[in-house]
Amino acid sequence: MKRNTVKTPGVQKFQYAVTMTSRNRSLVALLLLAPVPTLGIAAALIFWPGPFGRTVFTVAKIWLLILPVVWHLRIDKGKLSLSPSKNGGLGAGFLIGLATAAVIVATCWFIAIPRIDPAMLRGEVTEMGLESPLAYILGALYWIFVNSVVEEYVFRWFIQSRCEDLWSRPVAIVVSAAIFTTHHVVAMATFLEPSLTALASAGVFIGGATWSWMYARYRSIWPGWVAHACADVAIFGCGYYLLFG
Repeated sequence: MKRNTVKTPGVQKFQYAVTMTSRNRSLVALLLLAPVPTLGIAAALIFWPGPFGRTVFTVAKIWLLILPVVWHLRIDKGKLSLSPSKNGGLGAGFLIGLATAAVIVATCWFIAIPRIDPAMLRGEVTEMGLESPLAYILGALYWIFVNSVVEEYVFRWFIQSRCEDLWSRPVAIVVSAAIFTTHHVVAMATFLEPSLTALASAGVFIGGATWSWMYARYRSIWPGWVAHACADVAIFGCGYYLLFG
């Protein structure tokens, strides 16, 4: 009994040290990753519009892709995974996605579309090379099937997991959703009036929090991605109507 009594505090101290090291690693990872999407968007749209800003944006995108997997393999000593949805959730993601899409379409139709200047929107998409219907559709397919997967990989898997190391799950969901929302605010503020930017940002935050909750619930990025993709279909559908409808 005495030996157990003596050893237990030592074990507890060791476990505490390991926990603190894990928390510190997660904090460093967040500091290295969380500001990058906002810096990339701000560089391209605000600080240096043009080739240099686009270069900074591209470098930021590459950083977002590389850092999480390198950190996971080299720092956390994890293994590569395609994040299989072993606990289900794909059906829930589809239902949540349909509900989200319906809210987006209704909000756009009754609130946003009457207040958005199509000429200003055309100017923005022209700068992105999406001025024709075909280019716009191809761009939409990229955002729906590629960019949304990258965002789930970065913000739900990596950032949400790091936040869970630092805070309780509800707080982690709020923080990860706030990080997800920040760079969208910068992007939307360039072509929406302040009230619409605030409304759209609230929607992005709610979406981000929902998808973070889905990752926390199912431990897979795919249920959240299904919901995310449905939301993007609605957004780009509304945009197509404004530009070409």
